[in-house]
Amino acid sequence: MTAPLTPPHQQPPDDDAWQDSAHPGPGPGAEGGPVAPVREEGTAMKAELRDAVIAAVAVAVTGVLLGLLWVWLAPRVPLVSDDKAVFLKDTEGEEAIGADGTFILLALGFGVVCAALVFLLRKRGGVPLVAGLAVGGLLGSWLAWRVGVWLGPTQDVVAAARAAGKGVVFDAPLKLNAKGALLAWPVAAMGTHLGLTALFAPRDPEPWPPTGL
Repeated sequence: MTAPLTPPHQQPPDDDAWQDSAHPGPGPGAEGGPVAPVREEGTAMKAELRDAVIAAVAVAVTGVLLGLLWVWLAPRVPLVSDDKAVFLKDTEGEEAIGADGTFILLALGFGVVCAALVFLLRKRGGVPLVAGLAVGGLLGSWLAWRVGVWLGPTQDVVAAARAAGKGVVFDAPLKLNAKGALLAWPVAAMGTHLGLTALFAPRDPEPWPPTGL
């Protein structure tokens, strides 16, 4: 006589199925899953972008100081009037070139100093920070140029000649003839920061060799 068969709905639970339910695998939000590294990378990128924006704004604002120094240090171009026309007092003078050279030297110095300060504050800055330095340097150069023109001798040469009188020397407006000088600051900032990063930035630890070797 055979034993009665157990109905299907009363079958004992499968051991493998019970073990799977008792020990579920790590979900997408569990520790060690793929979500944590993605969140960390997103947070790091946001921090780098924030630092880049702050650096760009801070560097651009210092362009006012560059403009003031340019007005103070740039050589003046002497003009003279005979009541009919305005002429250069010294046709062989190099004051106009000197004004451009003064701007370039000051901009290079500002680029080096700004890049060094940013590197000291953010040694692990990446590409966004260098881009922020470049953008800030370009905006700072433009601001310095406009501030220098605004605070320098008047742009109305005719009015200045009339005010000075016939045969009296007066200063020509401050101009930046070589507009390429505006690139001196961002180029110096990027080069300095990249050089400091290559020499002094902290290095990532070397990976351990595989245990099987």
